[in-house]
Amino acid sequence: MDPCGANEGLKADEDPVRVVPDELPRARRPWWLPHFLGRMPRGLEDRHVAVVGIVSLAFLFENYDLSMLSAALKQIRESYGQSPAEMTSLLAWIRLGAIPAFLLLPLADRVGRRRVFLVAIAGMSIGTFVSGLAQTPLQFVVAQTLTRGFLVAATATAVVLVAEALPAAHRGWGIGILGAIGTVGFGLSALLYAFVDRLPFGWRFLYLVGIVPILLFGRFRSGVAETEHFRTRQAVRAAESAWSRITGPMRELVRDHPMRSLAVAAMAASVSAATAPAFNLMSDYVQSNRGWEPSSYSLMAIVAGGLGTIGNPAMGFAADRLGRRPVAMVAFGGFPFVAWAMYFGPGEWVPFVWVPFIFLLTGGNVLMRVVTSELFPTSSRNTAMGWETLHETLGAAVGFTAVGILVDETGDVALAAVAVSTVALFGAVIVWLLPETAGRELEASVHGDG
Repeated sequence: MDPCGANEGLKADEDPVRVVPDELPRARRPWWLPHFLGRMPRGLEDRHVAVVGIVSLAFLFENYDLSMLSAALKQIRESYGQSPAEMTSLLAWIRLGAIPAFLLLPLADRVGRRRVFLVAIAGMSIGTFVSGLAQTPLQFVVAQTLTRGFLVAATATAVVLVAEALPAAHRGWGIGILGAIGTVGFGLSALLYAFVDRLPFGWRFLYLVGIVPILLFGRFRSGVAETEHFRTRQAVRAAESAWSRITGPMRELVRDHPMRSLAVAAMAASVSAATAPAFNLMSDYVQSNRGWEPSSYSLMAIVAGGLGTIGNPAMGFAADRLGRRPVAMVAFGGFPFVAWAMYFGPGEWVPFVWVPFIFLLTGGNVLMRVVTSELFPTSSRNTAMGWETLHETLGAAVGFTAVGILVDETGDVALAAVAVSTVALFGAVIVWLLPETAGRELEASVHGDG
């Protein structure tokens, strides 16, 4: 029995991964895509690349916000008089902010991907700016919680925009570039954090920079078009009532694909529980336990993290050629071992291990989202991303809570973070049970419950 439909829709002699003929032309390389990220794939048009470019900005600012909270955690914690264990609990609450995205994302299956994407961009920018003005831990948590919902909605919808815009043979490349450009957000945060002790307003200045997406809002409006998949489906749905437009996608998701929904939930929760604490606690750990200066952490994040960005398109390319499942298994299954090397290896290891750490973290998260986007029909695709986001959020909150409990019991942040990171191995098992979708047209990957 194949409960998640791992083989459904595939004939015995059918290879799900398609090869693009060498004679197909390549799109022009855009100015924002550095050459070290590899050649442009054959068979892409300029319009495909333009979509990837504009929505990659959403990933950039999500990663900026995520890495900023991680980098400046020690300064934020100390400014509010919080202990490491207390701050871990606050991080759990902040992660729960993605739950509102679960309510927002299904709307994209009825009112359009573009509208939800633009609302989310505006919300995350304003929320990040307001976070820098927070005067109490409660105000900071509330601002970051609301911001998190918009951040997740923006990036989840960005994945759907790319998945629906690109040819089947190059979706992996597209999501790899999303991850690579998104990782620039880590570098930008690290660069500014290096001067945190000299910046006006200290760590708060890092959050005030979050207003930039609002300043670029006109570019987002003109650069993001509604997908053809949605427009075609919307014509069929034109006669629906307002209530059906809101509740229909979730009913369809749970009713038509219960096993896939359950598997995606388990994958998202386990991977997020494992990766979120290990990443977010690293800056505080190396400064508090290994005596690093903020500038040392920033240098590592910029240089080693920059090298890690190369892995994202490489992972996407591999996912197009080898399949989503084996590449995701490597990312999820390898993370606990890299986390162990980060926290327990010799101090001189840390900058070098940071490269695969960021590579597996960002590439694995993007792959998890693209697998979800390819498993469900157009009518429920953004809803499925909301479903994945909900359980990713719950998983992260549980992970932070578990680390906090272990820190209280053992007093060892490293032991707690690494122990919880092993939960990612469960995600590696789950992803193997899901259908392989590499190289298949979106609707061709959806058959029955699966």
